Amino acid sequence: MNTSEQSGTATRPGARGTERSAARRAELIAIGRKLFADRPYDALSMDDIARHARVAKGLIYYYFHSKRGYYLAIVHDSVATLVSFAASGHELPPVERLQRTIDGYLRYAEHNQAAFRAIVSGGVGFDAEVQAIRDSVREVIVQTLAEGSYGRAGIPPLARMGLLAWVCSVEGATLDWISHPELPRESMCALLVRTLGGTLRAIEELDPSCRAPGPARRAV
Repeated sequence: MNTSEQSGTATRPGARGTERSAARRAELIAIGRKLFADRPYDALSMDDIARHARVAKGLIYYYFHSKRGYYLAIVHDSVATLVSFAASGHELPPVERLQRTIDGYLRYAEHNQAAFRAIVSGGVGFDAEVQAIRDSVREVIVQTLAEGSYGRAGIPPLARMGLLAWVCSVEGATLDWISHPELPRESMCALLVRTLGGTLRAIEELDPSCRAPGPARRAV
């Protein structure tokens, strides 16, 4: 018995196969991000996808079962990365965390433009599952903003709607920004931080139980 087997660290053939399969699946998702960002969902057939990916069509069916399954896997993967970027920095003071959340969101959009467009713009019309994925992203970001602003995720309906309206406006502004990047990211971030400050103050005026954080008033 060799040393690796004695120590229990030998790589099993099945494990190697699983790693290769996961890597292949991730590669196909990366290709799909670019394809669906540049073309409408209905404009791409499975033959088109296979040709661009330089694989047999059967391989895509093997991993994703259908074109819709492939698209949903792309959106799920993109969402997980975006949420991770936007919701980081739990250890920071509230105002710094808000700024980090906004900057992380913009950084993700700037460096992963195809994936960001896939999340925000979609491509399968009124597909309920895709809409649910997008809604879940918005809710996570709203909760992150609520925790940074009020120290809690559970907030009254008016405050939630105010933050959600701000998030939806940021989606549209960010889509335009990555297409026409005249503003440096730092300037775009500062602008969004200030508009968030205005939203927080408007929420407080309408619902005094949701006070805008004091430092945030001065920062924005």
